[in-house]
Amino acid sequence: MDRVTSMRVFVQAATDGSLSAAARHLGMSPAMATKHVNALEARLGVKLFHRTTRQLALTEAGSNYLAACQRILPEIDEAEAAATSQRLKATGLLRMNVPHSFGRSFLAPLLPAFSRLHPEVVVELGLSDAELDIIAGNWDMAVRIGRLADSPLQARRLGESPMRVCASPHYLDQRGIPRRVSELIQHNCLSYTLTSTQNREYWAFGVNGEIRVPVQGNLLANNGDALLEAAIRGQGIIYQPDFIVAAALASGKLMPLELDKHVVDIGGIHVLYPPDRRPPAKVRVMIDYLVQSFDATKKP
Repeated sequence: MDRVTSMRVFVQAATDGSLSAAARHLGMSPAMATKHVNALEARLGVKLFHRTTRQLALTEAGSNYLAACQRILPEIDEAEAAATSQRLKATGLLRMNVPHSFGRSFLAPLLPAFSRLHPEVVVELGLSDAELDIIAGNWDMAVRIGRLADSPLQARRLGESPMRVCASPHYLDQRGIPRRVSELIQHNCLSYTLTSTQNREYWAFGVNGEIRVPVQGNLLANNGDALLEAAIRGQGIIYQPDFIVAAALASGKLMPLELDKHVVDIGGIHVLYPPDRRPPAKVRVMIDYLVQSFDATKKP
């Protein structure tokens, strides 16, 4: 028997002075109400009521237990109400784990407007390019870029993450503009170390990364922003997602390179969250806000 329900039946029976009356009050049969009280007495190993055909009276143990139940049950009701409120109303601390560059360039500028819409949500933004364990780290949600591995996490797609090959106008004026991927070996290629699609020896091209092109370069980094700044200052060519280089391309600080092979498809941008059929409202509103914001950036 459910212990809390049994406690509620016991309190109601003590209040009404009758198991039948308690059963009517709680919408159950008298037999079920009796089973709940019997289960409590069996669990506790004491009699809670002196019972006759006409009278129901508390024992000494029953009186003590009644006082405890009258203190505990309101606290349970309050805890349940608070939990339900968090599912229905966006409130509380929202811990988000996102890649550093995506968080800085795309997400952080969106947070002031989100806070105006949902002032009772406190956002804790964890910036990390390492793929941390969301559940073990007690994160409410995360953004992941690339192909998703099999996991119990729920996922919602935000959009695409196309790759761009680009360099500064100054670098291209000095070193020339490569037209073929085979010409990249003659250039200073700045590589990102936290992906299997590029390293100090090769960059992967083709939709599935099936073409490995030899490269060389004097800078490797585990952060896209570092490579972006180096490229803007003329150090070399970078091969990065659009969300990192889009602003620099739009301003002319970087120039896109049109090569003879298709860039690799690294997969989309996804929001991940723990496997909960009814995630808290704070998670739902943030996911919806990100989807809407991402859609808005793609409109002409």
